[in-house]
Amino acid sequence: MSNLDMSEAIRLLAQEKGLSEDALLHVLVDALASAYKRRPGAADEVVVEVNPVSMDFTFTAYDVDEDGNWINERDDTPKKEELGRIAAQTFRQVMSQRIREVERDRKFEEYANREGDIVTGIIQQTDTRYTLLDLGRVEALLPQAEQVPYERPNPGDRSKAYIVEVRKTAKGPQIVVSRTHPGLIKRLFELEVPEIADGIVEIKACAREPGHRTKIAVWSNDHNVDPVGACVGARGARVRMVVNELRGEKIDIVPFSEDLADFVAKALSPAKVNQVNISEDGTAADVIVPDHQLSLAIGREGQNARLSARLTGVRVDIRSESQVAEGVPAGGYLDAHVEYAEGEWRENAETGEMEWHAADGSVLSQTEWVEQTEGVSAESSDDAAESDDAPESDDAGADDTTTSADEPGGDGDDEAQ
Repeated sequence: MSNLDMSEAIRLLAQEKGLSEDALLHVLVDALASAYKRRPGAADEVVVEVNPVSMDFTFTAYDVDEDGNWINERDDTPKKEELGRIAAQTFRQVMSQRIREVERDRKFEEYANREGDIVTGIIQQTDTRYTLLDLGRVEALLPQAEQVPYERPNPGDRSKAYIVEVRKTAKGPQIVVSRTHPGLIKRLFELEVPEIADGIVEIKACAREPGHRTKIAVWSNDHNVDPVGACVGARGARVRMVVNELRGEKIDIVPFSEDLADFVAKALSPAKVNQVNISEDGTAADVIVPDHQLSLAIGREGQNARLSARLTGVRVDIRSESQVAEGVPAGGYLDAHVEYAEGEWRENAETGEMEWHAADGSVLSQTEWVEQTEGVSAESSDDAAESDDAPESDDAGADDTTTSADEPGGDGDDEAQ
């Protein structure tokens, strides 16, 4: 092979393997050095140099003394046909091995600095332990613990994931990705919302229960840009793309506020809050809501209150107006045996009034609910007046319960965009 043919072969091989020509020349030098040492009468050590233009090779041989010093420097460049005849097989083996090592190092370097980034892959294999995503040149590992509960990945589907760790192994880089990490939400919004990518809008906080609901707090660095509107998009187009990628996971977008009380009130959206009292140490918030908003503020199994607490970083204790009037203290006890009525509050599209849609199909307007509540309260007051000497009961009803973000709450609907 002429020097021109070798130069062209190096160039084509570099393109095929996706490597630089310099890296491939280093591989070639290492392979020639290994092949040289297998020839009879070879020196103890050798330094191989190559001219990248002319592709001429120079072998500088050395002997090693008892102290490990390199001595007797001399030129021991073999003839090309001699080197090829003696060590062609060794050269091929070493060349293939070095190319694989360089490819592994290049792939690791490519992804080593991408922790916290988002990637798109094709699902290749899935079992009870993990799922493999084909990212093109490498495969990513999606462990069962990083998968969204009840999400069933199908081979061949495209899926986005968040890189949580890149490990260097003997078989190449191992990329561990996640579908449950809150960072996935931020990255997805960066893809869909140009204002976030440009730094005009920031995601200040994110709280997520994978597969169910996510709350994010957004802030605008430009008073002319509405952060919530930018994330929602025209007719909800932007947030809908994120929801679709998350397989229908609901997302609440609330404006961030430096006023902690205001931030807590907004974080409890869609529930309407009357008052928020922050503790002196700033670690707890006593929230007072209208009676008909209590289940909505708590959320299904306490989800809305839990997410709000994670989003704001404070403990959230929720009380209704009736509970406040009855003297139930903030952060009071929680009766684990309380059973909340099954149903949800919905807004009437025509009248705008909130309605309670019970599980049995009955519908109760807010006005009717308030009238019934007041009637029950009046009857209770009359009964209490007639039996002043009766011993007080220690059992609390559902309306006498203070619910915190750390405990399960009602089954009210907390869905809103």
